[in-house]
Amino acid sequence: MTPSDILALIKEKNIQMVDFRIVDMPGRQHHVTIPAVEIEEDNLVNGIAFDGSSIQGFRGIEESDMVMRPDLSTAYVDAFTAVPTLDLVCDVYEPDGTRYNRDPRYIAQKAEAFLLQTGIGTAAYFGPELEFFVFDDVRFSSAQSGAFYHVDSEEANWNTGKDEEGSNLGYKVKNKGGYFPVQPTDSQHDLRTEIVMELMNAGIRVERHHHEVASAGQAEINFRFSTLTTVSDTVLLYKYIVRNVARRYGKVATFMPKPVYGDNGSGMHVHQSIFNGDTPLFFEEGAYGNMSKTAMHYIGGILHHAPALLAFATPSTNSFKRLVPGFEAPVNLVFSKGNRSAAVRVPIAAVSPKSARMEFRTPDGTANPYLAFAAMLLAGLDGIRKGIDPTQHGYGPVDKNIYELSDEEKLDIRSVPGSLEEVLTALQEDHEFLLEGGVFDKDFIEAWISFKSTTEVRQLAVRPHPYEFQMYFDI
Repeated sequence: MTPSDILALIKEKNIQMVDFRIVDMPGRQHHVTIPAVEIEEDNLVNGIAFDGSSIQGFRGIEESDMVMRPDLSTAYVDAFTAVPTLDLVCDVYEPDGTRYNRDPRYIAQKAEAFLLQTGIGTAAYFGPELEFFVFDDVRFSSAQSGAFYHVDSEEANWNTGKDEEGSNLGYKVKNKGGYFPVQPTDSQHDLRTEIVMELMNAGIRVERHHHEVASAGQAEINFRFSTLTTVSDTVLLYKYIVRNVARRYGKVATFMPKPVYGDNGSGMHVHQSIFNGDTPLFFEEGAYGNMSKTAMHYIGGILHHAPALLAFATPSTNSFKRLVPGFEAPVNLVFSKGNRSAAVRVPIAAVSPKSARMEFRTPDGTANPYLAFAAMLLAGLDGIRKGIDPTQHGYGPVDKNIYELSDEEKLDIRSVPGSLEEVLTALQEDHEFLLEGGVFDKDFIEAWISFKSTTEVRQLAVRPHPYEFQMYFDI
């Protein structure tokens, strides 16, 4: 879209406010709102100033002046504001007009440019499947005098005995029993349908929605794959719509990987493929899973660099409470045609040349999509360029139920690291593949490790945990 197109849209839709939005390093959006009467071609082209020192991971107060410039193709008429508002996703610039190296969207764009530079292909496609919980109540506190959290859902298994104003209508979802029962057990069908309608109104192609495995309101809504930066934009808009429709219903949505103990967590399975023009590069009929050598080398790169890659793909301390055996968690660094406990799955149902793809199942919704997808692409491209054969490197295929293997058989299967601290250490030791093409730089890698270590790992490490009182108070 051109500035004149945006101005015409403002007039056509009687837009009263225009929202300029950026994304910080962890993946949260921030916005500045401008009256539509103040919008003109100049600020649509040159952007507006903001204070970068107030954005997590960006700048110190001594060098805080920055500029956000809107990408006009991202225009979205907001469905959740009291007055008609147009939202625009922005890129971040230095005052001198150069791009800011810590802008996650810039990193995603550089990753796409690097793919072209390699000559391997012209487009990388990503199809993330985000799972989330919708709760009726959430409360938490962390203070010197104590800490707790509490979540609740009308359909949760723990509410079978609850007195709901004199009656309990039953139909609660059993632990691990939520994979798609019909109503009334599925109490959130209408809510998910309304989310789908809003996604479609925003121009997002939705493929399906359903209740997920866990009790307490776990859901999944799948949308159509797209190119790296575009699909990252879509992930943020998807989260925005999910959260705000839940709020309409008096509920709250979270993409936290493991908010409920003893049941399945929420992941973000990421389907990936590369095309060269109209030619799919991941298909070879008759090969394992109909995967080409290019696809297998891409898988090899993902699995080889997985410990470092998870610093962006599962970047929270809570991520590793999901990545434990027994909850369909993809903790094993192997590939497989059907095993959902494998880090990489090769979908084989109804596969055509253009739909041939690999699925990286370990990531979750705490990932900043721009950074995670860019890192995945670079890992896969490193595998292609170096010819990393996943079988020769001991990554499978493993098409058995890994949980039923003997202890001796399991010795040959590597697992993902067990904590955020471990994957940050892995990133420190293995990040050269991320520097290719100048996509990431050392400043960003060092800033990411420092940010995550100081604001998350260390903060959790120094605080007593409620369960420690149960384990140790009487010793």
